[in-house]
Amino acid sequence: MSRRVVCLRHGQTRWNVEQRFQGHSDIPLDAVGAAQAARAASLLAALGPTAIVSSDLQRAYDTGAALARLTGLGVSVDKDLRERGGGAWEGLTREEISAGWPTEYAAWDAPGGEAVADVAERVSEAIRRWVSQLPDDGLLVVASHGAALRLGIARLLGLPEELWSALGGLANCCWSVLEEGRRGWRLLEHNAGTLPEPVISDDRPEAGNGG
Repeated sequence: MSRRVVCLRHGQTRWNVEQRFQGHSDIPLDAVGAAQAARAASLLAALGPTAIVSSDLQRAYDTGAALARLTGLGVSVDKDLRERGGGAWEGLTREEISAGWPTEYAAWDAPGGEAVADVAERVSEAIRRWVSQLPDDGLLVVASHGAALRLGIARLLGLPEELWSALGGLANCCWSVLEEGRRGWRLLEHNAGTLPEPVISDDRPEAGNGG
């Protein structure tokens, strides 16, 4: 048996709807997001998770807590699973960012924010750390954020940085499933839980701003 990880993005927030860069800002789920978390929990509970770990930000923690209520598990918290820091861009819309920082916007490189490589490293290392505590057939659910999870997944899969953009984003309360094999990690599902749709995330200009 192989250990698996479900990477679950948090539910919708008001800032997602307004397309604001959330980053480390602690924005709660809105009513739609809470309903999304409940729906995702009802599906993921059937997988029989072994453990749940969450970012320390409320929107991710509350998403993980919805699953915890159905499974009887607790939710561990790990700050290393929080979203990519947005520096000067946090709380701003995509239009405000592009108007104020056209060069940085094109590169999606927020002044005072985190480098994508740093986010990929901290998130992937956090996932590895929690997976190491699972039994051989365990299933870990990681409740986190759009950009953080996409970057962490890319690093776990061993993709070179120039190919990270080939991995699409995660919609609110959708998930990806990874399996640990003898030759490393492989991606079993990506952005599951919805039909293909535009993804709003703190990720890159064409994806919008959300986290």
